[in-house]
Amino acid sequence: LSVDIIKQLGKPPRMREDPAFKKVDSAEFHSIFTPELEELVALFKKYNYELRIAGGAVRDILMSIKPKDVDLATTATPDQMKEMFSKEEVRMINAKGEKHGTITPRINNKENFEVTTLRIDVRTDGRHADVVFTTDWQLDANRRDLTINSMYLGFDGTVYDYFYGYDDVQQRRVVFVGDADVRIKEDYLRILRYFRFYGRIAPQADAHDSATLVAIKANALGLGRISGERIWAELQKIVAGNFGCELMLEMYNCDLTEHCGLPLHPNLTEFKRLCSDLTKFEQPHYPILYLISLLHNSDDAIKLHERLKLSAHERDLALFITQQRQRVDVEYVSLRDYQKLCLQPYAKREFVEQLLKYANKLELYNQLKPWQLPNFPINGNILKSQGLVGKKVGQVITELRLLWADSDFKLTADELLAKLPTILELLQKSLPGTPNKKPRSQ
Repeated sequence: LSVDIIKQLGKPPRMREDPAFKKVDSAEFHSIFTPELEELVALFKKYNYELRIAGGAVRDILMSIKPKDVDLATTATPDQMKEMFSKEEVRMINAKGEKHGTITPRINNKENFEVTTLRIDVRTDGRHADVVFTTDWQLDANRRDLTINSMYLGFDGTVYDYFYGYDDVQQRRVVFVGDADVRIKEDYLRILRYFRFYGRIAPQADAHDSATLVAIKANALGLGRISGERIWAELQKIVAGNFGCELMLEMYNCDLTEHCGLPLHPNLTEFKRLCSDLTKFEQPHYPILYLISLLHNSDDAIKLHERLKLSAHERDLALFITQQRQRVDVEYVSLRDYQKLCLQPYAKREFVEQLLKYANKLELYNQLKPWQLPNFPINGNILKSQGLVGKKVGQVITELRLLWADSDFKLTADELLAKLPTILELLQKSLPGTPNKKPRSQ
């Protein structure tokens, strides 16, 4: 590694003289040792390559949390790992990670492990990096984002902590490794990762490191270079997590929200109102529900979808609520009103329930939630037998359903069919006139 490469890693962070300063022997540590992991560890030992637990699993173990995933780091290069696994007839999957140094062996056809070669990022474009492999654990730790994610754990329980990440875990501090500006410019998605981990780690909503927030605000434009899918993946965890309301407001203060597809001047008052009201309802809530409150209208919902590439369900819910929320307490007052809304072809039952949550109608929500819709006694075939065809069938069914609801769902098929002439007359009046067509030329 050249002197120039080392220099571009940024200001050297505060470092421990002895990184292997502590051992753990907890139930959380022992919980990760499956037969498959032990077999993998033995394999690396056989070929004399060093292997350690890396990143989030170390942080979780030190916080007395059982890790969900175990990522591993090694001194072996991808080629050396491939050679070793091939020789030992271990299946490898996900070849896409190879250029960044990650090989994924599947042990005993039962458990996958992501094993990544120690590396440094030598050239970055704010999201992707060209990497150089190394055998220096400190250099690998130095290119990681946050101190709490830069530790390693040996399989004998030894904690390897170069930049006082252990102390930050104990104090629940969230800070970047070394120079925050350098770390962020390497990958602008780290801005959102900072807020996500703050929600998971910090003990209070307003304990941010001020220099970190300055660096984040200075790099806000960089978020515009990150794909909407990646932004939404982080944003969902932030807004629905601990301190979600406060973190979103801080993100607004840092000029981030407009680069996440939200309006330049989002409706912060409505957002704070919703965050408070949703605490009365059963958890969890859809992350999109929080973001809807920041939108002014359905055009904002479309723009949000275009930026974040929402799922069809999230997009449709955002459109439904932005279009219907003004009708609450005006057209929609009673339980019957919301039951009738459930019958509309543009409304889903679940969307109506979400609208009640959004509008803080707890009593109506609790009444609608267990409600079982009776079987509607009319279907398309019955109407076709009455001479109706095409779109008219659906239009008539919608109107009949609403009459049926007004009768407390008691009208029979015969009683509903008796109302058919009236409905057809109303539909005819509501249809726009057909313009006269010009005669075809001979």
